[in-house]
Amino acid sequence: MIWENYAPKMDELRKKLGGLEEWEVPRPDEKEAKKLPQKELEAWWELRLKRQKEIDESIAAHAEFEYLYDKPYVDNSVVRVTGPFTVESLDPHRMLGVDEDGNLIDPLVLMQTNDVKAARNALYDCKPAADFTAMILDNLRIAGVQQMDKKDRIEFETLEALPGSQLCAEGKYMRGDKQIRAAIFLGPEFGTVSRTDLVEAAREASENGFDEMIALAFNYDAQSSELNKLGRLPILKGRINADLHMAEDLKTTNNANLFVVFGEPDIDILKEGGKLRVKIKGVDIFKPQEGRVVSGDTSDIACWFIDTNYNEESFFVRHAYFLGQKDPYDSLRKTLNTEIDKDAWESIHSDLSRPFDIPETGRIAVKIINHLGDEVLKVYGRKDWE
Repeated sequence: MIWENYAPKMDELRKKLGGLEEWEVPRPDEKEAKKLPQKELEAWWELRLKRQKEIDESIAAHAEFEYLYDKPYVDNSVVRVTGPFTVESLDPHRMLGVDEDGNLIDPLVLMQTNDVKAARNALYDCKPAADFTAMILDNLRIAGVQQMDKKDRIEFETLEALPGSQLCAEGKYMRGDKQIRAAIFLGPEFGTVSRTDLVEAAREASENGFDEMIALAFNYDAQSSELNKLGRLPILKGRINADLHMAEDLKTTNNANLFVVFGEPDIDILKEGGKLRVKIKGVDIFKPQEGRVVSGDTSDIACWFIDTNYNEESFFVRHAYFLGQKDPYDSLRKTLNTEIDKDAWESIHSDLSRPFDIPETGRIAVKIINHLGDEVLKVYGRKDWE
């Protein structure tokens, strides 16, 4: 009944909007909306929100519902074991609307009030209250960019914003007696940097005569991990600490590892008959103060994983290995308070993988996580083992 009550008026407005189907009616802030009659467009959206409000109220009043929550079966004979690391994921398509106080806007909550105009504005007029770029640059000026070794750090003498371009800032620092002019590229607050993003920014940096480009992002896709230089321009990929999502609640300090440049895996791919094995030797790390790449050993690695049939869309952990420090076997035995199969443990406490079939996709991917929780992923193809 609710739908039928609104249908005649909304259908009439859609005809005035060019006969658009309901799902084709753009929000007033979209480019397509500028070509349509604004009065009819706003009237249609007002009815749309009122209709949805009535539907929600009807469901809440009459529909059956069930509370969904976790009801685990308790088994005290099983011990759950985790390592000293976390796995996090960010939705690359998420956009958050906040109000003037920095609180999240939920249009569905507003629709349940009588303020239809506020609900409509929340749907297509949300703008971030905080300036993400300014916040990142403020922390970058103080914390700089560091390697896993905190002594090797880029400390900027100057860091100035560059609005209106792919690059967000220009930074200058000293490498020995030479001053380096670096372009700063900043990835999205909620999203992943692609290889295309890096290429476009690096091209702009090269055209403007920068000595190098420093990319900063929460996440990089697998293809971007292979891009370390564009022409003569070196590209340093720094990972932003997830703590910076807290923004105002985070104390700015030069001791925090907020921006870390983590190198790429140093591995050998061994072909044994019709199977492959991966030998991990360490991590190649760019030393910014020396301007060169050095090889680290496995002591810098907490754990490493292999996707033995990588599809270029998602990383699936098919092999997992834990190098650890000191004697992780003894620590695990004490934690479980029992004896474990030492041979089974040694098979995953290794820098040499178990044999696996040559991938159907023609690609494998190796991911490394260090003791600070920083990670890097690199993709390898047939040319790396044939």
